[in-house]
Amino acid sequence: MGNLNLLLMSNEDLVNALRSGSLTVSVYGMGYVGTAIAAVWLRAGARVIGVDVDAEKIKKLDACELKLSDRQVEEELRRLKDRISYTTDGVEASRLSNVKIVTVPVYLGKDKRPIFDSFKASIENIARGLKVGDLVIIESSVPPGTTMDVALPILERISGLRVERDYALAYSPERIYVGRAIADIEERYPKVIGGVGPISSRVASTLYGAIARKGTLILSNPTAAEFEKLAEGAYRDVNIALANELAQLARLLGLDFDEIREAANSQPYSNIHKPGPGVGGSCIPVYPYFLMYAAERAGFNMKLVQTARGINEYAPAYVAELIKTAAGELGVSRPRVAVLGLAFRGNVDDTRLSPSYDIINYLRGSMDIIVHDPYVKFDKTLEEWGIRLTNSIEDALKGANIVVIATDHSDYGGLTLSRIIQLTGLSSIAVVDSRHMIKDWRNPPPGVVYLAVGRPTAKA
Repeated sequence: MGNLNLLLMSNEDLVNALRSGSLTVSVYGMGYVGTAIAAVWLRAGARVIGVDVDAEKIKKLDACELKLSDRQVEEELRRLKDRISYTTDGVEASRLSNVKIVTVPVYLGKDKRPIFDSFKASIENIARGLKVGDLVIIESSVPPGTTMDVALPILERISGLRVERDYALAYSPERIYVGRAIADIEERYPKVIGGVGPISSRVASTLYGAIARKGTLILSNPTAAEFEKLAEGAYRDVNIALANELAQLARLLGLDFDEIREAANSQPYSNIHKPGPGVGGSCIPVYPYFLMYAAERAGFNMKLVQTARGINEYAPAYVAELIKTAAGELGVSRPRVAVLGLAFRGNVDDTRLSPSYDIINYLRGSMDIIVHDPYVKFDKTLEEWGIRLTNSIEDALKGANIVVIATDHSDYGGLTLSRIIQLTGLSSIAVVDSRHMIKDWRNPPPGVVYLAVGRPTAKA
């Protein structure tokens, strides 16, 4: 690490320092987001220090043995391993780096309120190693006001430095989709920047401008940038809630919601999302609560956001009711149920806040359940519940009275109702399709009852 004062450097010198490898970046949190951010800074020319509290993860990363959902990120970390190191010592990483990037999450508690403990701990470590001329960028999704009201006071109290005079501080939300993260950062979207002042905005924007081909969008302050990220997620949550409610009505009216949605979206002002079994992941289910937390502090009630969240949280229970209806159709009191998909979305191993857990939890006392997922190799929650997880579709479907498609893995897109009943080895089964993966649903073979979110029941 060179003894650089980023605040005093010209834009050209900042980019040159990045490209030449003179710049060292520490990334706090080596999860889905942190590993992707580390990869793009490496590709831009920086030296990187990956920081995480999980010593076993650090050991595997250092040995290039950690398997990641995003194969390109994994490949780049391996290819550029000579310029990245890993540590659990966040203070030392701060001392050795010019830029510190925080991806450590703010978690949501059981009371649906933010828990800042891990986030604060990372900021404290950064503050203990913070130097004159450094840049701190927060990329974690956080309630509006977190950079100014939580991070800034910690940095200044511990370090004794002053922002905009001694160091720079900005908020820049990650905007990635796991599985294509590098392209999202480098090619697809402009990088949103909210500095605490003009110096912070310039330094952060110049460096990220050398990475993001779509350039940067400089907002007026960090709180605006924090709000922007949450607004993206809340929009999708509200839209999905609308889709789920419309789909439920379509089923009651004996209609196929896919047909209706496709026609509605032919109008350029309509962009109705897909319905499903609920909303999972660490983003969309969480962001509305961060907004409601900020609204509560401001004395405001976000009625639409709150209602939409309630609709989407009910969605797994709705799917569970379809499964119970299917059991009634079959006349089986305690059916064997194969749940296809534990990840919250297709083609990844990310199970965080997956609606599959809720569906399983609703049923596990009254039905015998087995779970299949081609990407998830082990799951602690299922182990604690005594539910078997398998990567073999044949194993999962054998003897299953009811097959529930809970995740839109591409592996399930090739399944037909005939193939499913064949693999079960039974003469009569039900398929509950919460993701609309079955193409031949309108004409089920003998012995198959088909139920779905947003589709009428179909049977031979």
